[in-house]
Amino acid sequence: MNRPRLLHASWLPLLLLTSLAAPAGLAQPAPVLRPQTVAPLSGGLDRLLLVNDNNPELIRAPGILLSTFPGAGRGVPAAHLDVALNGRFDLFSHHVYAGKPESPDSTLWLAVLAAPRGPGPVTLKLLAGSTALSQAVDPGQAGAPFLPLPALMVQGTTPVWAGPGSRVATELLARQRSPELPASWTLTPGAPTTLIVLPLPVRGLDPLLNGRNLQLRLESSGPVSLATLAAFGSGNQPPAPSSWAALLEGDLSPREHSPTPRGSKGGMVYSRVSGVQVGSVWRSRLSDPGKNWLSVSRAPISWPISSLERGTLGTGQVQTAELQAFYPGTAWAAHGNYGVEYDLSIPLRNDTPKPVTLQLALESPLKGDAAMGGLRFKSIGGIASGSRPVMFRGTVEVTGLDGASAGSRPVGRRSFHLVQRAGEPSPAFGTISLAPGASRQLQVRLIYPADATPPQVLSLLPLPDPAMNPAVKQSESTPTSRP
Repeated sequence: MNRPRLLHASWLPLLLLTSLAAPAGLAQPAPVLRPQTVAPLSGGLDRLLLVNDNNPELIRAPGILLSTFPGAGRGVPAAHLDVALNGRFDLFSHHVYAGKPESPDSTLWLAVLAAPRGPGPVTLKLLAGSTALSQAVDPGQAGAPFLPLPALMVQGTTPVWAGPGSRVATELLARQRSPELPASWTLTPGAPTTLIVLPLPVRGLDPLLNGRNLQLRLESSGPVSLATLAAFGSGNQPPAPSSWAALLEGDLSPREHSPTPRGSKGGMVYSRVSGVQVGSVWRSRLSDPGKNWLSVSRAPISWPISSLERGTLGTGQVQTAELQAFYPGTAWAAHGNYGVEYDLSIPLRNDTPKPVTLQLALESPLKGDAAMGGLRFKSIGGIASGSRPVMFRGTVEVTGLDGASAGSRPVGRRSFHLVQRAGEPSPAFGTISLAPGASRQLQVRLIYPADATPPQVLSLLPLPDPAMNPAVKQSESTPTSRP
């Protein structure tokens, strides 16, 4: 049977494993150092709880994926984290199903269950939410194949995305709710309420591989427990509604990729997250020390986005959210901050006697931990860009860039979709032109997408773009770890 091939590129961004070796027999150009300031990102994460459900990423057997229910009195107490969720909280869930060779038309079903922790009913509202498959196989399913897209595209009336993580983050950033998701639920005491049941099909795909990303922004009127489950139904039909509650009495779906213990030396396996993290939004006001504005003279300057252990880019700043509770054998912190929103403001001022024009960009420099007086990039023209792994697929929202008309008046909110490869400076979102004494308020928002590998940087650069010029060639070195 001929099947359409699934454009999936690679699931490496969420594998969070070890170092990436250069392709055999392919000469690698030496990295190039762009001299500049790399400063820690001010601000920090809020205290909202985010249920982070990503281990296993590749689901091999039915079972509980993650549960915040109390374990006492249940069939397998260790399968539950016993964390109460109350008021505002979020869910990030990302899983892959590789099908069954003996049953190429199989479908794995994912469900989200919730129940009150008290004796009375609880209202659960969906403030925003999105879900997408890497490949839709039926009408009405939201799909987002890993299409080969340009490095930068302006989001317009027809949305741009590549991969389910890219689509979900783009829709959340646009404050949308997927039509596959209900707006609210009433949870009654007793049996858990099944909130959502979603298919992960592989029918007609070659290879037998599909993924689903799901992110929810939730608000409850009282404390609740929440669980995500995986099960097979009958053919392409979902499991019977009663079977989900029964599955909650069983064991965990097998975990994968145990992490390197915290504080260990040498190579590092980050693993994937299965737990409840503290922090859903990172807010920051980027200004000079002791001032409420940032001088244009600070450019070129970059701030890390989603910096993590062994990847602080010389700032020493680990932005990774800590976990309030997690399962043994899974990541001990939320490496990568997947699903976390970055909401950054830059009150820029030209305090020089001359007009100044700057560029704003999000970039994916080579990962590193040591301070080098700048950022390392791959030299241009060495290897074809298509041979480098994609490090970021997603949308960034920017407010305050120059407009296209004369006078360079700032424009309102604009969104850009990026596809970035390892060590390649990204095209700029646009420019910011300021006369002497003038000020400009910039705002940058992004939701760190599933289809990304940290860290990135937000860069404020002079014109002409100084990327690679002046530049200092560095001896080639392969990082000891790769998220």
